[in-house]
Amino acid sequence: MIIEMIEGKREDLVALSAKLGMREKMEIAGVAGAVSRILEEVKRDGDEAVSRFTAEFDKVSLDPINFRVSEEEIESSFDLVDEDLVRVMKSAFENIMEFHTAQISGDVFLEKGNGSYVKLINRAIATAGIYVPGGTAPLPSSVLMNICPAKAAGVRKIVMCTPPRKDGSVEPSILAAARIAGADEIYRIGGAQAIAAMAYGTKSIPAADKICGPGNIYVNTAKRLVYGTVDIDMFAGPSEILIIADETAVPEYLAADLLSQAEHDKLASAVLITTSRRIAQETAEITAQTAERMPRHEILEASLRDYCSIVLVPDLETAADFANELAPEHLELCVEDPQELLKQITNAGAVFLGNYSPESLGDYLAGPNHVLPTSGTARFFSPLNTGDFIKKMSVISYSKEALAACAGDIAVFARAEKLECHARAAEIRR
Repeated sequence: MIIEMIEGKREDLVALSAKLGMREKMEIAGVAGAVSRILEEVKRDGDEAVSRFTAEFDKVSLDPINFRVSEEEIESSFDLVDEDLVRVMKSAFENIMEFHTAQISGDVFLEKGNGSYVKLINRAIATAGIYVPGGTAPLPSSVLMNICPAKAAGVRKIVMCTPPRKDGSVEPSILAAARIAGADEIYRIGGAQAIAAMAYGTKSIPAADKICGPGNIYVNTAKRLVYGTVDIDMFAGPSEILIIADETAVPEYLAADLLSQAEHDKLASAVLITTSRRIAQETAEITAQTAERMPRHEILEASLRDYCSIVLVPDLETAADFANELAPEHLELCVEDPQELLKQITNAGAVFLGNYSPESLGDYLAGPNHVLPTSGTARFFSPLNTGDFIKKMSVISYSKEALAACAGDIAVFARAEKLECHARAAEIRR
């Protein structure tokens, strides 16, 4: 890992942020054409196209009648999953639901006089589409994190798509997590074709109002291209972590947390920014030594080589400035007074305070969502939350007297915009 020193000037922060290349990983130009073809064919041919692409990409031949996972297969998944994992998933589900249920807010109501009022009311979307990737390892935690906020919001139907294994079955831990979380329908469909099916609907797979969940560049590109036909959670890129550390941090902990993100995939980013040269050097040594012994050492080697760095800064204020410039998915504050440093943080997906709040705590058990903005999008995106599955509706109710009092003002405004019929619609009621 490279140890760099920056002065703290804004141009230095911007230059180092660009050098790390984290925002470039959102580029979709290389796959947009292929994904567009998949979307168009699924929109046109429906189930037939979904079957065709499943055979092409997943090497599994599926008849549309077998797209949906049966109740028997879902129930039997619990016999194939370690009992401890089932217990932990149920505990995580309770924590996640508790956190997301607490996010529900009430309607807004304002009385305007003369018997009139205006309101902003909440309504849950009807159908949520959840995508759970296959990839190099199953992710039952993503099942819980995507379904729970939809459940808390009151979504009536939750549809989940996940790629089939080579024998056509679905990873049992994924099915068990989906049953614990409350998925209504599960389909053994993956890739861009799954996103297309949930966006447009097919004879076998219902259309969703919103599609959420992580995936590779093809899945994420598909989500971006169907946005507008349906809503999506966010534009997601590879996982990333930024750790701010001072002299009180523990190098062994820092190395473990850097590696916990680097092991996701070769494009994952892990960055340590510290005021201590000792912490920087010890963490670099431990990280390199530990990576060689880990099961996913080839992925770790690529990630550490291409997207990881250790940065020395003169003070914590510079570190906070760098964090806000980078806007990381995960931000750990391993400093003497993390609460004080938090006051300076404006851009991050999730913040972890102190030496005993590792990022993996948020991934699995604490309750806040681990579906977070990446690649600098924490500047304007938020973690997946209950509000993402609730839409707002305005309600306006005026009495005859209340409208008469403001009809003239409405007409003035309307005529200024050359809309005479708008003006008459208010004046005719006086």
